[in-house]
Amino acid sequence: MIEHISTTPFGRRSLTRAMIAGQRAAENCPTGASANKWQLFRAVCEAKAMLGASDRALAVLNALLSFHPDTDLVAGEGLVVFPSNAQLALRAHGMAPATLRRHLAVLVECGLVVRRDSPNGKRYARKNLDGAIEQAFGFDLTPLLARAGEFTRMAEAVRAERRALQLAKERISILRRDIGKMIAFGLNECISADWQSLHLELRELLARIPRNANRLELEPIASELAALAGRARKALETRENSEITSANESHIERHIQSSDSHFHEFEPSLEDGHGPTATPTIETKSQPPKGYPLGMVLRACPDITDYARNGISGWGDLVETANLVSSALGVSPDAWKQACQAIGAVDTAIMVAAVLQKGEAISSPGGYLRSLTAKARAGEFSVGPVLMGLLRGRGGAQAR
Repeated sequence: MIEHISTTPFGRRSLTRAMIAGQRAAENCPTGASANKWQLFRAVCEAKAMLGASDRALAVLNALLSFHPDTDLVAGEGLVVFPSNAQLALRAHGMAPATLRRHLAVLVECGLVVRRDSPNGKRYARKNLDGAIEQAFGFDLTPLLARAGEFTRMAEAVRAERRALQLAKERISILRRDIGKMIAFGLNECISADWQSLHLELRELLARIPRNANRLELEPIASELAALAGRARKALETRENSEITSANESHIERHIQSSDSHFHEFEPSLEDGHGPTATPTIETKSQPPKGYPLGMVLRACPDITDYARNGISGWGDLVETANLVSSALGVSPDAWKQACQAIGAVDTAIMVAAVLQKGEAISSPGGYLRSLTAKARAGEFSVGPVLMGLLRGRGGAQAR
C-alpha cells in the first residue's frame, strides 16, 4: 500500500496558497540535501523582514528546531517534529496558547514549515515493530532545508544593505563635521565668503534626515552635503591661493629681513584689534551654571563640537566656539554682547549651543537670544529647562 502524506490542515482551517507553496518546496527538496539547522535559523532571523516573520514567530521556530534531535537537517530523514502545544509553549519561554497558535500560523504562511496534520489533529509518531518512526504528524521542517540557499542569499542581501546604510551614516557624520569646522575656520579667519548661507544650508539638509532613515533617504542627502563641503572648501582654497600669490609678489618686490618683520608686513596688528581673529572681550557676569557640568551641556548640544577648532575641553572653549557659531546663526554682535552682560558669557554660550541644536525649530536665533536677555533682566531665565528638554529629546530619539 502506498503511504499518503497529509497535505491539508485539520478542522476548520482552510487550505491557503502559502500552504501549497510550502508543500511544493518540501516536495522539490533535493535528495541528500543537508544543512546545519542553527545556521539556517540565523539566516532566517537576519532575513525576517523580507520573509514577514516576527520576533515571536522566530522564537516558536527556534523551539520547533530544538525538538529535532540532530544538529543537521537531512532530506528524507525524519524532519517532522511533533511536540504538544504544552511542550512547545515551555520551550517558547512560556508563550500563551493563543499566541503560540497565532505564531505557528505565521510560520506556515511564511513558508518556513508545513503542517502534517493527523486524522484527529493530534501530533504524534507511529513506530514500526523495531521502534523506528514510521510516520509522524506535526510540523515538517523540510521547507527550511529546501529553501536554504534562498535564505542565505536573503541574509547576505540584508547584511549588504545594513553595511551600505552604516557607510551612508558615517559619510554624513564626516561631511557634517568637515563643513562645520570649515565654516568655523572661515569665520574665525574672517575669510570673505557667505558663511551664514552655507550654515543655513547645512541646517536645512540635516533637518531633512528622518529619525529612522533608510539608505535610499540618506544617500541623496549625503550627495548634497558633499557638494556643500566642496563649496566651503573652494572658498577656503580661493583665499589660500590669493594669499600665496600675494606673498610671492611681495617677496619679489622687497627683501624680507626676518620672520618677525614678515609677520607684521602681511598680518594686521592684533594689538590694535584689527586682526582677523580679534574678537571683543566680554567679561563673564556669572560663573558656570551649578548642577550642569560641561559634559552634560555637550551631551544635550553635541552639534556645537563640530565647530570647535581644537575640541571643547573647558568653558572657555565653549564660549569661544559659541561666539563663532553665533555669527553663522545670524546673531548680531550687539545681541551677543547684551546677552553676555545680562546672563554671562557661559550661559549665553550654552543658549547659542541650544539654538544650534534645535535647528529649524528656531526661525530667528537673534530674536530668540534677545528675548532670553529680556527674561534674564526680569529674573525669569534659567538654562536648566532648556538643557533638560534637549536631553529628554535625545534620549527619546535614541530609544526609538
